[in-house]
Amino acid sequence: MPELSFFESRLAEICGERSVQKSVPMSEHTTFRTGGPADYFVTPKDKEAFVKLLRYLRQSEREHFILGKGSNILVGDKGYRGTVVDTSGALNSIEIDGETITAGAGAGLGAVANMAAEASLTGMEFASGIPGSVGGAVFMNAGAYGGEMAQIVSSVEVIGPAGEVTEIQGPEMGFGYRTSIAQKENFPVISVKLRLKQGNKDEICAKIQELGEQRAKKQPLNFPSAGSTFKRPEGYFAGKLISDTGLSGLTIGGARVSPKHNGFIINLGSATSADILDLIQEVQERVKAKFGVELTPEVRIIGEF
Repeated sequence: MPELSFFESRLAEICGERSVQKSVPMSEHTTFRTGGPADYFVTPKDKEAFVKLLRYLRQSEREHFILGKGSNILVGDKGYRGTVVDTSGALNSIEIDGETITAGAGAGLGAVANMAAEASLTGMEFASGIPGSVGGAVFMNAGAYGGEMAQIVSSVEVIGPAGEVTEIQGPEMGFGYRTSIAQKENFPVISVKLRLKQGNKDEICAKIQELGEQRAKKQPLNFPSAGSTFKRPEGYFAGKLISDTGLSGLTIGGARVSPKHNGFIINLGSATSADILDLIQEVQERVKAKFGVELTPEVRIIGEF
């Protein structure tokens, strides 16, 4: 058995040897189903290990990325030269206490919304079909159908700038369109408290079903994608700009602007990350040339292409 490097030994010491993997294809961990290998892929076993790992990676200035459900990232085909920290193991708990839900950063947003519905709690229906994690949703203030995380977040437990675990109250989270203080200041999210309201279970479930049907009708859910590819430019809708530029169905390699929803770039099955990035840039250039509007990717782009 090859001798572990000092860095690998430290990862194993903090998280347990079985929690550390090398050269893991990120195509297995992103909803785009593309992406080359991450040098290290670490799944901390509990909150304590997660916090300790993040402190170590920061102090040693090691490149790292915190992964939720991989639903909003594009990883380069040559992979990621750093450590991917997977939150799905240690941080996936969901607890309900009255009208408050406490969820770990790695818990699925849809799973939390469904648990809320089962407990007759209303306010999370908008999130039921969003495929990301709770931590990612807070990080980017995810939203859909008139709702967003800012409306329901009571407080967020994060790792602060000095490695301290601290709680930030909802009003201090600096929520804006697809942003938060966690994103601006690079504060890793540990857990989130959501404040909901008592409601009628049948009505809540009916609303979730209605929104699910709307999604299925309007979005290309049968193809790998990262959801809406671009942020909404002020005063415009990205999908309409793309459509009005005549780009519906535009294809580069295995990547296509979805004819069903022009705001989505989809993987037809054979796309590389480079295909997707090239298509993003082509759309940006052509929309800017026609309308003078800059489209900003909502998708986070990491790694080597």
